[in-house]
Amino acid sequence: MRIIQIIDSLEAGGAERMAISYANALAKKIEFAGLIVTRNEGPLLHQIDADVSYLYLNKKHTFDLRSVLKLKSFVKQNKITIAHAHGTSFFTAVLLKLTYPKIKLIWHDHYGDSEFLSKRPLGALRLTAPFFNGIVTVNQKLKFWAEQKLNFRNTIYLPNFPSEAKKSKAETFLKGIPGKQIVCLANLRAQKDHFLVLEVACKLKISHPEWTFHLVGKDFNDAYSQKIKNLIRAFGLEKKVFLYGTQQDVAHILQQATIGILTSQSEGLPVALLEYGWHKKPVVVTEVGEIASLVVNGKNGFLVAAQQESIFYEALVVLIDSERLQLEFGRALYQTVLDHNSETAVIAQYLNWLQNSYK
Repeated sequence: MRIIQIIDSLEAGGAERMAISYANALAKKIEFAGLIVTRNEGPLLHQIDADVSYLYLNKKHTFDLRSVLKLKSFVKQNKITIAHAHGTSFFTAVLLKLTYPKIKLIWHDHYGDSEFLSKRPLGALRLTAPFFNGIVTVNQKLKFWAEQKLNFRNTIYLPNFPSEAKKSKAETFLKGIPGKQIVCLANLRAQKDHFLVLEVACKLKISHPEWTFHLVGKDFNDAYSQKIKNLIRAFGLEKKVFLYGTQQDVAHILQQATIGILTSQSEGLPVALLEYGWHKKPVVVTEVGEIASLVVNGKNGFLVAAQQESIFYEALVVLIDSERLQLEFGRALYQTVLDHNSETAVIAQYLNWLQNSYK
């Protein structure tokens, strides 16, 4: 097989990480693996393995014919058989298909608001879905949605998987007291509900004042981001909650962290959770998307309904107060990720699906 992954940017998001992970993993398994970035490069560029063929299109607008022809030339030159488009890059892939009909097109649906699918716009996807040869989804809800709303049958749910990131220089040093640092790996988006973090931080400031929160993820400098910063000041949390923006040395950050949290109102299967597990971090997370397929409440972490500030706080306190539980949860989550979300298992399922789809 000769497969390219297509992604719109290399910002530090879940879809972007998975596009790179697929390209890196496939480079060890198939004849040719490539990664195409359409609009913007970014901080994940250095995570691409040397044996992955890389192309940056520098697409300027939606119907950028120059970039499409550049992609077509790359595809023909390298005899690509399958284009695997992640997230919003499906439109570029459809333009490729229109100019080069023999290419097989896979769309990978990373839609993060899977708890609110009734509000999802359908127009563009209904128009372009006939060009897809297969759809990969990051949770079962999205698979069902594709089957029902897009009337698309060749759909498969494949869980996200962790992969060993290339070593980055240790540049991020968490503030606060070592051993009492709680990390939240999540871009500053509304679905991630950082306001719940701040509510819990207010309570923890009184009951466990030595513990601190560390928010790592892209700051879009929008109204949501500004409200977070305003509330940190209004609640007097300047020495309790710290913002770090996008960082490259996630492994180094997690080595310093004691506990990992996610407060999302909606998710697929968050890559951040897999990274917590990979680094043996105990977690408190909300029960959204496919998180419950990985975290079993009281066995390898604490699972809390979304927007339940008091219950989230209570679960976090139980974990803070028990070093034994922290160690047990961390080890158990690592084993769960290893057993059910390994790169080897997911890539094998993916290749088997492709082979059966195109016999």
